[in-house]
Amino acid sequence: MRFLIVFFSVFVFGTHVCMGASELSKINAQIKQTEQQNKKIEQQVKSSDKEISKTKKDLVRAADKVSSLEDQRTQMAKKIAELDKQREQISKDMEKNRGRLSDAASGVLFVASKPGFNTDDMRDYVLMASVLTGVADRLDAEIERASKQVKELGKIRDARAVEKEKLDRTAKKYAKEKNKLDDLLRTRSAQNKKLKDQHSALQKKLRELSARAKSISELSAGVGSSEMSADSRFSRRKLNLPVRGRVVTRFAEKTALGLMSDGWRVRTRGDALVMAPADGVVKFADSFRGFGKVVIMSHKNGYNTVMTNLGSIDVMLEQEVLAGEPIGRMNPDKPEMYLEVRRGNKAVDPARLFKEE
Repeated sequence: MRFLIVFFSVFVFGTHVCMGASELSKINAQIKQTEQQNKKIEQQVKSSDKEISKTKKDLVRAADKVSSLEDQRTQMAKKIAELDKQREQISKDMEKNRGRLSDAASGVLFVASKPGFNTDDMRDYVLMASVLTGVADRLDAEIERASKQVKELGKIRDARAVEKEKLDRTAKKYAKEKNKLDDLLRTRSAQNKKLKDQHSALQKKLRELSARAKSISELSAGVGSSEMSADSRFSRRKLNLPVRGRVVTRFAEKTALGLMSDGWRVRTRGDALVMAPADGVVKFADSFRGFGKVVIMSHKNGYNTVMTNLGSIDVMLEQEVLAGEPIGRMNPDKPEMYLEVRRGNKAVDPARLFKEE
C-alpha cells in the first residue's frame, strides 16, 4: 500500500513538473519570438530613419543644383534679351546711317555731275573744291561709322550665339536635375505618412488661428517657437536667403503704406525654388490673407522665420526640415517674398542672420 502511495505521488508530481516545464518553454519561445520581432521593428525603424535622413540630404543637394541652374538660366536669358535690345538699336542706327550715306553720296554725285571748273575764276574753283572736299569727308565719316556698326553688330551676334549655346546646353542638365528633385520630393512625401495621420487635427487648429490672426506677427506668435536659450545667436555664420533674389525693402524702412517694415522684401523670379533657411520644424504651411501661401518655421533658440507669397508648398506641419531642403516655389504672378524673422515676440532684422546675394 505504501508503495502504491509513493508511486502515485511521484507520478502526479512528475506530471506537474513536466507540464510546468512545457508551459515555461512555450513562454520562453514566445518571449524569444517577441524579442526577434522587436529587433526586426527596431531595424526597420532605423532603416527608415536612415532612408529619411538620406532623402533629406539628397534633397538639399538637388535643390541647390536646381536653384543654381534656374538662376544661371535666368541670367543667360536676361543677357540674350539685352543683346537683342542692343542689336535692335544698332539696326535702327544703321538704317538712319544708310540715309545719311545716301545723302552724302548724292552730294558727291551732284558736284561730280557739274562740268569742269573755270580756272579763270579762282573764287568759284576754290569754293567748289571746298564743297567737294566737305562732301567727301562727310561720306568717309559715314562709311567709317557704318563699318563700326557692322563690326559691333557682328560681335553682338557672336555673343548672343554663345549665350544661346550655354542656355541650350543647360536645358538637358536642368531637366535631369529637376526630375531628380521631383522624384525626391515624392519620396519625401511618401515617407511623411506618420505626419499625415496627425495632419488633419493640427491643420484645423491652425486654420482657426489663421482666421483669428490680424497680421503676420500675430500668426507667427500664435504658432509658438522653440525654447529660448541664453545663447542668442541663431547661427555662427550668416545664412543663405530662402530664395535667390534681390532685397528691395529692408528692415525698418517705410513701406508703400507708410508703415515700418518688420522684415525684408526679396524680389525674385516667378516659380523660383524656396528652400529652408536653416534646420527647423514647419509650424505653419497654408494660405494667409494678403500674403498668398505662407510657411512659418521654428528654429533653435526661439527663432521663427516667416516666408510669404509662395505659389506651392511641398512640406507638412511638424515636419523636420534641413537647411537648404526645398519647401516650395514662389508664386509666378507675385515673385516677391516677404521674409520676417522673429525671436519670441520681437521682430529681428534679417541682416543679422542672412547674407545678401
